[in-house]
Amino acid sequence: MSLTKNVNYETTNTYSTLNTLTQETKNVWIACHGIGFLSKFFISYFENLDPELNYVIAPQAPSKYYQTKAYKYVGASWLTKENREQEIENVLNYLDAILQTEKLPEGKNIILLGFSQGVSVVTRWLAQHKVNCDHLVIHSGSIPSEFDSTSFAYLPNLKTSIIYGTQDEYLTKDRIYSQLQLARQIFPNVPEVIKFNGKHVVHPESIKKISEM
Repeated sequence: MSLTKNVNYETTNTYSTLNTLTQETKNVWIACHGIGFLSKFFISYFENLDPELNYVIAPQAPSKYYQTKAYKYVGASWLTKENREQEIENVLNYLDAILQTEKLPEGKNIILLGFSQGVSVVTRWLAQHKVNCDHLVIHSGSIPSEFDSTSFAYLPNLKTSIIYGTQDEYLTKDRIYSQLQLARQIFPNVPEVIKFNGKHVVHPESIKKISEM
């Protein structure tokens, strides 16, 4: 009879940053990509932000894979349904380690952004590890169903923005409606909705709009 066992070990992962954190920095972004991205490419979507005012941190999903049988292009995923709870814990501990390494100063506007699968990562990080955040950005992804009105209550002033493309192939009218209803129920303040004419893609113009708020 086969058994599945756990083992603890130390591992190392990368993450990417954009611009320089200074006293003039206004916004610190922690942006989690979706399936198929690498952080070093995902972070390029933030290059149109004012570099003097915005410092961007893009964590790297740990599970990398070749995207085609040509074995040329590499993508990554945060987790799957396999050993899901343990993988969530591993990912959240990794994000904690980034914060410890970056040693972010007080007084900065902390923006957490999740794109697609990254939405589940940043929202669980907030709810489970109670990290500091001023503005949560949900970009073209689904909010996990496990949250309720107490999940984010520790951040009474939390701003929330929801970005999605009107032609997103993964969204239906019913899905959009149910997600907006869930967001209104679980977040401390009414979310701002930003729609753009496009598919399931990162939208730099909407990101720039948020940086100027």
